[in-house]
Amino acid sequence: MSFTRALRAVGAAAAAGALLFAAAPTASADQVRDDQWVLSAFSADKIWDVATGKGVTVAVIDEGVDANHPDLKGNVLAGKDFKSGDDDASPEDGDSHGTGMAGDIAAHGHGANGENGVKGLAPEAKILPIRDFGGDCFVRSIRYAVDHGAQVINISQTASSCADKSSVLKAIAYADGKGVPVVVSSGNEGKNADDVLPVSYPGIVGVGAVSRSGEIWSKSNYGDSVLLTAPGDGIVSTGSGPSGYAKSDGTSDATAYVSSALALLKQKFPELSAGQLVNRLAKTAGLPASAKGTSLPDEHYGYGFIQPLAALTKDVPAGSKNGPLKIDQLNAAVGKTSSDGASAPSSSSPDAASDSGGISTGLIIGIAAGVLVVLAIVVIVIMRSRKNNGGGPPPPPGGGWGGGGNQPYAAQQPYPGSYPQQAPPAPGSYPQAPSQPPYGQQ
Repeated sequence: MSFTRALRAVGAAAAAGALLFAAAPTASADQVRDDQWVLSAFSADKIWDVATGKGVTVAVIDEGVDANHPDLKGNVLAGKDFKSGDDDASPEDGDSHGTGMAGDIAAHGHGANGENGVKGLAPEAKILPIRDFGGDCFVRSIRYAVDHGAQVINISQTASSCADKSSVLKAIAYADGKGVPVVVSSGNEGKNADDVLPVSYPGIVGVGAVSRSGEIWSKSNYGDSVLLTAPGDGIVSTGSGPSGYAKSDGTSDATAYVSSALALLKQKFPELSAGQLVNRLAKTAGLPASAKGTSLPDEHYGYGFIQPLAALTKDVPAGSKNGPLKIDQLNAAVGKTSSDGASAPSSSSPDAASDSGGISTGLIIGIAAGVLVVLAIVVIVIMRSRKNNGGGPPPPPGGGWGGGGNQPYAAQQPYPGSYPQQAPPAPGSYPQAPSQPPYGQQ
């Protein structure tokens, strides 16, 4: 385990409390299901009469998924660990975030007819777990997911940096070209998300969070990057340990619910493109009374909070292939970065010049010497610049997986409008899901 990984594990344990494992079993199985207020708000029983996500695979690019959790067992496929370099995408050190996202999407519960424990919005979907903290801004993970059968990609993460912008844009374009929507959380700092990575890249589905009232969650990031919103307040889901559950707040869970809604739509409308699937969610999205009349897309709500039942059953024209996704911007950005980043062919390229092509060895040596001189000058300039700036660039701002703090259950109103009315859940004894690591600890 790396030093930063060890520190992150200690910090997460402190944030969640020492009772992460001990406290979870105190929440009864019936209480767990009862406290999944989102299922009632979405009229999940009616949704499952139409679609369950059967035959659809959702890639969860996260900190690993516990395939042995009783509410997930059988729904988690073999995956990939890009941190350890093997094919075991299990979480480490009690990490529970990825398991929670998988639960939001495809948990099936346990017991008779799966009536106990957590149930996801697409309970018959399969989860392709990919353990990746964004070192390359998820480029390898996105391509792996597409190449291994994922039809929806969920990234409930932000990244500290994306050094090779062109590769990220091309990976997003690759997924879109295969009809795979890439769903990404906007982040939980209550700030403009247009400089948050990778949600600020065009072509993806940026997600913000709303509370039980349908109002925007106070810490949800905002901006042009936000396309849709979904529940992210007091979400009970699968957690650490074989019978663990946890409660969390944030755009991470909201992102997972958008991904699960897309899995449902993919099952019912397999012929639709990624943009057309997203279009159904956008055209049937809702707004709280306080936001009625808002020009859409709004910087906080995007096109509104998702209403999966309406998206599955309403008569929505397929529309253009791209739907509301910014694919034209994506393609333009891919072309620009490819042009800006074009370099001379390497010596191993079949187009590279060689001695046999008529260039003398002496000329090649002279060019190489010149390049070395230029590199030396560049290194000296960079070192002096860093020294003058205090030894390097400042650390990036805090971000993370995301909890919104240890907020107890509160008596809040359910979603308005077409959502059924319900009584607020009784307080539950769940540990708070650990917060995501700060930027830079990837």
